[in-house]
Amino acid sequence: MHIQHPSTEFDVIVVGGSYAGLSAAMQLARARRRILVIDAGQRRNRYAQHSHGFLGQDGREAAAIAADGRAQLMKYPTVRWIEGSAREAQRVEQGFRVTLQDGAVYNAQRLVLATGVVDELPPVPGLAERWGGTVFHCPYCHGYELMEGRIGVLATGPLSMHHAMMLPDWGQVTLILNGAFEPDAEQLASLEQRGVAIERTPVKAIIGHATVELRDGRSLEMAGLFVVSRTHSGSPLAEQLGCAMEQGPMGMYVRTDAMKASSVAGVYVCGDAARMAGSVALAAADGTMAGVAAHQSLIFGASAAAA
Repeated sequence: MHIQHPSTEFDVIVVGGSYAGLSAAMQLARARRRILVIDAGQRRNRYAQHSHGFLGQDGREAAAIAADGRAQLMKYPTVRWIEGSAREAQRVEQGFRVTLQDGAVYNAQRLVLATGVVDELPPVPGLAERWGGTVFHCPYCHGYELMEGRIGVLATGPLSMHHAMMLPDWGQVTLILNGAFEPDAEQLASLEQRGVAIERTPVKAIIGHATVELRDGRSLEMAGLFVVSRTHSGSPLAEQLGCAMEQGPMGMYVRTDAMKASSVAGVYVCGDAARMAGSVALAAADGTMAGVAAHQSLIFGASAAAA
């Protein structure tokens, strides 16, 4: 049996109980370590009814996958689950201390941060209300279900070229520039080769199923829309602890090594919080790696990525 330091309540605290956090906690629970999962209930894909592209779970309700994962995890007797929001994390003599919004304090030798990100959408009326329903960001997650229909790409900047070039594999694409950027000659040639139409008239609103209402009175009926969101961290904990960050195409994320170790020894970060872009499958894989790494660090010593 492993030795537990008397002043430490848990071996590992996992902050975030979505796919990455659940996967990390599962590995640790199976190693019979004492685990606390703190979950604020803000799963990033909570707006999407179904999840796609995750082997063995394709087409299932996204909430059901998470709920099943939690039920399976809680069968392990060394796991405790708290519904709440962690507002502060700090290093202490024997590891780390996490303080919740309600003032409760918990200690652990290691931290796994699976806190996700928050999507920031352009301020187009009607867009946010359809996010996850008929407005998406991941073609691999939602493109197939549009059944090769008309697809709109609402530009937010040059990165929208990536969406526009990819999506013709899923349907008939119109790139709606909306004043966000103007493709150069080479980009226009590439779009034409892929059969992408260009719409330069600004957008007034998104109405109906996924209809783009333009300011000149025209309407473009779409099977679905794609937009590149800006993202920011779903929690301040990584920055409080001094974890090194990376600038990705959509926003900042935590820098980690191949074992999901951050630049701060003993802190592991997984899922969307530590990726340029992600999916349910990638989050689950990241969490597995972080959980294994955190467990092994308790035996062999904490590792940290190069700062």
